[in-house]
Order: sequence, then C-alpha cells, then structure tokens
Amino acid sequence: MIKETTGLISLIPENIPEELTERPQWVCWRLEEREGEPTKVLYTPGTRSRASSTDLMTWRTFEDALEAYEASEPMAYDGVGFVFCSADPFVGVDLDDCRDPETGEVAAWARRIIDATQEGHAEVSPSGTGIHIIVAGKVREGGIKKKIPGKGKVEMYSRERFFTITGKVL
Repeated sequence: MIKETTGLISLIPENIPEELTERPQWVCWRLEEREGEPTKVLYTPGTRSRASSTDLMTWRTFEDALEAYEASEPMAYDGVGFVFCSADPFVGVDLDDCRDPETGEVAAWARRIIDATQEGHAEVSPSGTGIHIIVAGKVREGGIKKKIPGKGKVEMYSRERFFTITGKVL
C-alpha cells in the first residue's frame, strides 16, 4: 500500500520479524528537506525531539514507535526505523536503485545478493526502488559502502545506523 500524502510505502507491522520488534531500538522518521534534498530525519517516537542512531536514550520500543506512527502524534511521521547497535546480532544490507516500483522487478545483481541471504528478512524500501535485508552477523568497523559500476549501490551496517522498515516483504 502506498501512502497518498507522500508516495511512500506504508508500514505493514505484522510482517516485521519478532527478533526485531522485541528489541528497544526503534525510532520514527520524517522525510524532510535538507540542503535542497529530501532526507530521512529520525525522531524519538511520540515526541518532536530528534533521535540519533548513536544515542540509545533516543530509541524506544517497537510498540511505542508503531503507536506514534499510527496516531501521527505529536506529529505526522512517515515511518518507523530500526537502529543497529553493537549490542544486537544484526547486519543491515541496503540495495539502492535495484527495483522497479511499478512492476516489482528486481535487478539481477540485487537478486544474487538477496538469494545469498536466505536466512534474512528482505523487504522493499519506502520508495519502492530499493531493498533492505536484515541478517545475523557483524560488519568490520561497523559499515561498508560500495558502488557497483553500472548497477547500483550496496551498503552494509551493523551499528550506528538505522534502516527504514516497511514490512513489505519480497
């Protein structure tokens, strides 16, 4: 389902793995303009205060984030996000510009990565053009970014970053 106000994919909470929802590492986010570009700004759920991917005191439970998102209180949020930290066993793999939002077709280079992470949770990004995968593991030094020539961008993080979560499973 697409939110009519933003063109972003709406949250499907029942599709989010319990291994994630049971952890108090959740934030809300809003799409805001920064230096002329849209960016996802993190907020502590149920507040107007900015959250940080490096400050666990600004994170809340999944239930808190979901309630704030659904109620649009005290402000309208565009979605919820999961924050990766050194205390959890997860790695997020972000595949950008690999999916046609109209047809759902996934580029071959991204499909190979998705197929290699069969034990993970793979879902469509809020824009519909990317894929987020969450698997058990760690990434050296917390993160890696790589541009695949002629293809798209791959990023992997295991701490100090957040992923938007849609629950729109592949």
